[in-house]
Amino acid sequence: MDIPKFMGYRRENGRVGIRNHIVILPLDDLSNAACEAVANNIKGTLAIPHAYGRLQFGEDLELFFRTIIGTGANPNVAAVVVIGIEPEWTGRVVEGIAKTGKPVKGFSIERNGDLNTIAQASRQAKEYVQWASELQRTECSLDELYVSVKCGESDTTSGLASNPTVGNVIDRIIEMGATASFGETSEITGGELVCKERAATPEVGEEFMRVWNEYNDFIMKEKTDDLSGSQPTKGNIRGGLTTIEEKAIGNLQKIGKKARYVGVLKPAEAPRGNGLWYMDTSSAAAEAVTLWAASGAVVHLFPTGQGNINGNPIEPVIKLSANPLTCSTMSEHIDLNISDILSGKMTLNEAGDQLMEIMIRTCNGRFTATEALGHREFVLTKLYRSA
Repeated sequence: MDIPKFMGYRRENGRVGIRNHIVILPLDDLSNAACEAVANNIKGTLAIPHAYGRLQFGEDLELFFRTIIGTGANPNVAAVVVIGIEPEWTGRVVEGIAKTGKPVKGFSIERNGDLNTIAQASRQAKEYVQWASELQRTECSLDELYVSVKCGESDTTSGLASNPTVGNVIDRIIEMGATASFGETSEITGGELVCKERAATPEVGEEFMRVWNEYNDFIMKEKTDDLSGSQPTKGNIRGGLTTIEEKAIGNLQKIGKKARYVGVLKPAEAPRGNGLWYMDTSSAAAEAVTLWAASGAVVHLFPTGQGNINGNPIEPVIKLSANPLTCSTMSEHIDLNISDILSGKMTLNEAGDQLMEIMIRTCNGRFTATEALGHREFVLTKLYRSA
């Protein structure tokens, strides 16, 4: 099998990235302003503000650290400056990222203040930017990629064309030996038994069902109505999806016809090997892509029907749509228009060819629409209230 090549960044731990970000990463909400000040001082850096990091505990705290550390550890990131209000948790993030071998340094605001912290962190960020600017892309193989997939603002064209196009690519890259992940636990409702049967082993299928049942039980406990407007969303309904079952069956088209998932991941957990993996994620676009980026995914395939505009700070998001109205009225958001599938002018394999091509071009450095438009949505998943 001829496995395509691309020019990527090989990191210290051997992982392959397709971007070369210098991230200014806040430990907590209190440190956002300092991180943004550093990014303003040093061009070529990227601050990623967020809303949490204080008084969390238990599994919610573990998920928080997994997400923040994973974001800095992502192969699309060359180096990281971490800023936190206090030194201990800041140090935990620094130590977690340092395990990848990449440059990382932490600064705490307590007993230093904003101005001193910003000055020190800015000097470090400047060193990292200049160092990273000399890193060269090298030839990498597509089987070294980790690709995540999620759809958004789905409609009838999603399940008929754009999701199967993603599935066509997933079948190809998994056969080549690459890594991929899908999820959106609540959106598989109505298709959960179909999903269970796509597991590589009965044990993996049972683990998926355990995760799905736990999520579904939570939703049933907390819901106050029939969820219409949430699942399906108002956009889904406007686009012709009348039930969550219709949405679920269309959703599962993204994993193709042949690939079987080999394991079940916690939110933001890195795959433990190659192949297709299921991750327990929110179905909200910004939350889900944030989790996949934190698990190490370097490029995301995002089919949309009605026109979801979500991006991510560190993982390029490739948008494709088969809805001709969306491709016309929201063309600046769409990387690949495959609406010809529905008129019979394009086959699914031809659409898969085009998506493979745009994915490789993105890996080589081409900006996606979301990158060009500045969409950097970064939303942490929170499991419950803080202490």
